[in-house]
Amino acid sequence: MADLYEALEGSGYDDHEASIFLVRVLFALYADDSGIWERDLFTEFIELRTSTDGSDLGAQLTMLFQVMNQPKERRASTLDELLARFPYVNGRVFAEPLSIPSFDRVMRDKLVSACAFNWASISPAIFGSLFQAVKSPEARRELGEHYTTETNIRKTIDPLFFDELTEKFEAAQHDTKALKKLRGELAELRLLDPACGCGNFLVVAYRDLRALELRILLRLQELGDTSQIPLFFQRDDLAVKLEHMAGIEVEEWPARIASTALRLVDHQANMQMELALGKAPDTLPLDTITVIHVGNALRMDWNEIVPESDATIIMGNPPFIGMSWMSKEQQADNRHVFAPISAAKGLRTGRLDYVACWYAKAAELVTLRPQSRVAFVSTNSITQGEQARTMVPLLAGMGCEVDFGHRTFKWTSEAPGAAAVHCVIVGFSSTQRPNKRHRLFSYPRITGQPIETVPDRLNFYLFDGADYVPVKLTKPLIEGMPNAHKGSQPTDGGHLLLDEAAMREAVQIPEVAPYVKRFVQARDMLQGSPLRWCLWLVDAQPQHLRHPFIRQRLDLVAESRLKSPTVSVQEYAAKPALFTQNRQPEGSYFALPEVSSENRRWIPGQFFDTDVIAGNKLIIFPDAKPWHAALLQSSMFMAWVETFAGRLKSDISLSPGLAYFPIPWPELDQRAQQQFTDRIDQVFEAREAYPEATLADLYDPAAMPAQLIDAHTALDRTVDKAFGAAALLRSNDERLALIFERNNTP
Repeated sequence: MADLYEALEGSGYDDHEASIFLVRVLFALYADDSGIWERDLFTEFIELRTSTDGSDLGAQLTMLFQVMNQPKERRASTLDELLARFPYVNGRVFAEPLSIPSFDRVMRDKLVSACAFNWASISPAIFGSLFQAVKSPEARRELGEHYTTETNIRKTIDPLFFDELTEKFEAAQHDTKALKKLRGELAELRLLDPACGCGNFLVVAYRDLRALELRILLRLQELGDTSQIPLFFQRDDLAVKLEHMAGIEVEEWPARIASTALRLVDHQANMQMELALGKAPDTLPLDTITVIHVGNALRMDWNEIVPESDATIIMGNPPFIGMSWMSKEQQADNRHVFAPISAAKGLRTGRLDYVACWYAKAAELVTLRPQSRVAFVSTNSITQGEQARTMVPLLAGMGCEVDFGHRTFKWTSEAPGAAAVHCVIVGFSSTQRPNKRHRLFSYPRITGQPIETVPDRLNFYLFDGADYVPVKLTKPLIEGMPNAHKGSQPTDGGHLLLDEAAMREAVQIPEVAPYVKRFVQARDMLQGSPLRWCLWLVDAQPQHLRHPFIRQRLDLVAESRLKSPTVSVQEYAAKPALFTQNRQPEGSYFALPEVSSENRRWIPGQFFDTDVIAGNKLIIFPDAKPWHAALLQSSMFMAWVETFAGRLKSDISLSPGLAYFPIPWPELDQRAQQQFTDRIDQVFEAREAYPEATLADLYDPAAMPAQLIDAHTALDRTVDKAFGAAALLRSNDERLALIFERNNTP
């Protein structure tokens, strides 16, 4: 089918016509095998009514499509008997006139091969992804991943609404009144996916709702109540109808696929009902309802798109686009969405990821329909750092609160060829909606299965507790804690930095040797090699700067800086001997990597002397004492940064203003400070027992030595007690709760 699509485009068909034509062919292939019409009727037509050289295939298919768009009573009496056997399809599937495509023998052979496949064996739950893959060679190489998407879709729809419906059904097994009431609830549901892509969310939800309705009818029949089963089942007799679904998709091709996939799953549901009850609505002719709307969801009125009902379900996985990657059009979408929202005034909504626009639009609809529910798959950055600091007051100001959440896990997007991304799922609704049950799903391994807990409260950071937004500070909240900032930034094109060979040359030159200093970035500190040095020329004598070893490098630095698009860097071309940002402390300091792997239980840090120049990828703590380092190497610190620090992909990204300064550390007397010092010394000693191992080796969860784990556990026990715990706490959630108590939060 992919080859056929490429051939259609190559024959002169534009993308629009090729898309429509291929959807029609795919519909016919599926209908051939699934009982929509006589089995293999389309295959018979291709084999008996088209030439083997493919010369008339385009014309014959065009004629067939026209016939399927005509009611039987309006067809010519002289119509070919094979064409006359095709039913009237309607539903606008075959309505738009197309130019006649050109085919050849190879293209016809490919279509015949496609006819031989059993298309009914494909679940419509993945039908959309397979259709989309037809247009993407990269996705065709990764089709196996699409078979897992339903599992991830269930992570959204089950806690959002379907688990509750299933529980009600189980509880009503012997109560006909309750079963009828539940079927009535199904009839009230209205589902919207405002970024529906190929419709997978809607397909899975519709399929399962129809299946639940059938289970209700069968159970009523078993209990002797057939009042819900009419003599002749029409579409209007269904509680769950296609017109109760709504999707919005910006691109035509996936929108057409979504519409087709929903028609096919509707047919499957009808067949299952026919098999179970002996009666069901006819699939054909299709009605002309519009379920999937093509357009920019952020510029549309969702209240007009989704049919009126207070039992509205909004779900999906909007585009995974970070704030810094948004196009000008997407930035304009952001402004369009947030400008009229009063709760957004004064918030930094322009710094939010693109998905936040869908949260805001959904919350607006919730204010109109207070019993509605929402759940979106989002990149995990939305629940962290600066993003969450904006989202918390935004949703609260719009009268919404979190109901359930999936913490970070790996999701494979429905979009063909899309890379696996680190996601969360956030379910929320109006604060007015009664009888809520909070649910939290945590992933010890982001590729593994979740562990569910039932928290008393659930906040937007996806942990048990009230909403809390730490204030971004410019100095430590607690007196006595050291300052923190990035290290120095060379912006030198690499010309002030020295590898080992250049260092050995430099130290042999008397005029250069005094200025050779060890240079450390986060990678150097964690990986240990290759070692690097730099020319630190802050106090260099002018005559020394003229030495050829230095002068040559300074010329290259100036040249590199002049090419920079940043004005301040260009200005530093006149000072090539200096780093563009000099933040080197005058004394010793403790350092943490600015970015650290999500997999580490602790972010490893290290002390350095002032002669070691810290690079800008380190966060440094000038004049830090060992007991300060103990706090920064504790799980209490990790509990804070995992929640409030920013993220680079899924890795922790430290910025002191949020990740360190606002922490309400306990006040420690000299005895406690000495206890902390003893504990951190044990950590350092445990590291020194493995002199050949790097910090990356030592803090790899799979390789971390038991001695080092024990030392950190002892340190954690001491820090936990300093925060008021009676003993070692079991989780970072418990630690965060303690921190909040210290900060006088609810």
